[in-house]
Amino acid sequence: MTELLEHADRWECVTCGHEWEREPEPEKARVVKDANGNVLADGDCVMLIKDLPLKGSSQGLKVGTKSKPIKLVDGDHEISCRMDGIAVGLKACFVKKA
Repeated sequence: MTELLEHADRWECVTCGHEWEREPEPEKARVVKDANGNVLADGDCVMLIKDLPLKGSSQGLKVGTKSKPIKLVDGDHEISCRMDGIAVGLKACFVKKA
């Protein structure tokens, strides 16, 4: 059928007037990769590949610091985890899978 009317939530046939629901487009699964290209998932542990300063603190996180199990989140900093007893948000490009 080439004669279809598109509505926000349904399709309609111009010829016969039959209407049916539109199927929602499936959401693409978000893929987060570490610095080496390994795919990360919730519950993985990661290690830092670079010294990172912590904002609002005089100390920082050192290379090789291992995290507790991570959680992937939306936003600029894809990883939420705890390192050295501190809750941090990290970008995936600064970690490798442990």
